[in-house]
Amino acid sequence: MAFIEKTIKSKRIYEGKILNLRIDEVVCVKGNTSIREIVEHRGGVVMAAVTSDLDMVMIRQFRKAVEEIVFEAPAGKLEAGEEIRKAALRELEEETGYKAKTMEYMGSYYASCGYTEEKLHLFLCTDLIKGEATPDENEDIDLELVPLERLYEMTVKGEIKDAKTALIIMLAADKMGIKKNG
Repeated sequence: MAFIEKTIKSKRIYEGKILNLRIDEVVCVKGNTSIREIVEHRGGVVMAAVTSDLDMVMIRQFRKAVEEIVFEAPAGKLEAGEEIRKAALRELEEETGYKAKTMEYMGSYYASCGYTEEKLHLFLCTDLIKGEATPDENEDIDLELVPLERLYEMTVKGEIKDAKTALIIMLAADKMGIKKNG
């Protein structure tokens, strides 16, 4: 059985709108102590919005943290106390304009459990109805419809750089019966 670290002391050193940062002092497996920097985050939702033609709704937006325009699945953070299914519907419509009549929960995954408690909830959204996107005032988003099979190939080739997007593409492709050619 894996050793579970015991927290001796915990101190929040930053509180922000999106995340908090705390420092935990822990007892390690050999009895010594160590410091863990933990990013506290409410979590988020990620949507694979797939049309009846098996195209997936994708977005491109500038991400300051990596100083790049990133090609990704629609996603967003949970608001305090918000139910995950409602958050997914809200974020999908805000970012893309699409509404989903059918949503299938595809599980939850830690974003990067070495330093954050952020958990992402993934949804397959189908039976889509196109509408008008209403992104946040500080968001500039370009939409693209891309065949899910092409996105699967891009993921396998390492062309999809966002991990949550790569994961949801693989799960959606599997669920929709798309397999690698050859």
